[in-house]
Amino acid sequence: MKILIADDHELVRDTLMAFLDREADFELSACENLKTALDLIGTDGPFDLVLLDYSMPGMDGLSGLEKAKEANGGNPVAIISGTAPRTIAQEALDTGAAGFLPKTMGAKSLVNAVRFMAAGEVFAPVKFMTEVVEEEEHALAKKLTKREMQVLEGLCQGQSNKEIARDTNLQEVTIKLHVKTLCNKLDAKNRTQAAVIAKDAGLF
Repeated sequence: MKILIADDHELVRDTLMAFLDREADFELSACENLKTALDLIGTDGPFDLVLLDYSMPGMDGLSGLEKAKEANGGNPVAIISGTAPRTIAQEALDTGAAGFLPKTMGAKSLVNAVRFMAAGEVFAPVKFMTEVVEEEEHALAKKLTKREMQVLEGLCQGQSNKEIARDTNLQEVTIKLHVKTLCNKLDAKNRTQAAVIAKDAGLF
């Protein structure tokens, strides 16, 4: 099984290599940036699995994921990170990543995840994905009143102020005030961004 690890932190790269090198059927390659990773995919690939550090040089957010996926001929490409939040992990998965691996994973879990993804499955650590959601949800929910939560739910459903007013038995002018308050409390520029923040935090 051919695996490419791309990470600009030498210690992290060496640690991941050491974990995976214990497996007799793993053939490992490593590099420190996206350009070199793409070059290696071109010369030695396609790989059964490519692991890309989210914040290494050349990645430019998740655009590097797209480039690696295309270069690797449709074979799995996953994101690894020690700093990216759950929202980035979810975005990577939505973009077609084979998985998201926190750098805090233990050796056994890492090996199992690698085998899982190389087999064509999608991996995301449940504990990482859910714990952060619960923390974010708790923090946001504490800021809002019950009525504000009802209005925010309407925003997340794409309802107009008139529709939210009808569902909550309030005046439309009152809904406008609630929307303004929600934007202030969530540090959102507009109602759409407020809905996005709520969805990212797992409120609805």
